Amino acid sequence: MTERIGSIEINNDEVLPISDKPYVGMVLTKSSVKPIYNLYLPKKMSKELPFDGAPAVLSYGGKKWNLIYGGAKTKYKFSTGWKNFADDNNLKEGDGLVFELSECNSDKIEFKIQILREDFPAELVPDVEGMNTNNPIIID
Repeated sequence: MTERIGSIEINNDEVLPISDKPYVGMVLTKSSVKPIYNLYLPKKMSKELPFDGAPAVLSYGGKKWNLIYGGAKTKYKFSTGWKNFADDNNLKEGDGLVFELSECNSDKIEFKIQILREDFPAELVPDVEGMNTNNPIIID
């Protein structure tokens, strides 16, 4: 389904408004997807999460995936479960993700996810010339 937001079209079946909860957007790089599967949350979001890490749940399209968020000891990386989420949703380099924090305590972190496929509008992508593209690109 194609939705029009102002003069921008986004190809996605699930584009939802962001609530007043903390969120961060990022563009996936080659290290975030097949075959490496390393996803580090930006510092902007890691400040909201437990320092020591916690079990995490990603919700998208009416489904949930269980992950482990490693906290500071893993440099704010998702470990167990990220590969399943990425593969199940056919994520690729260049896709955009929005992580909206819906629950957070030392026992559980939950994010609502929105996926913007690699053909999302150039107006939403920051200029990345000269950046290390092994790191996720943050969309503010």
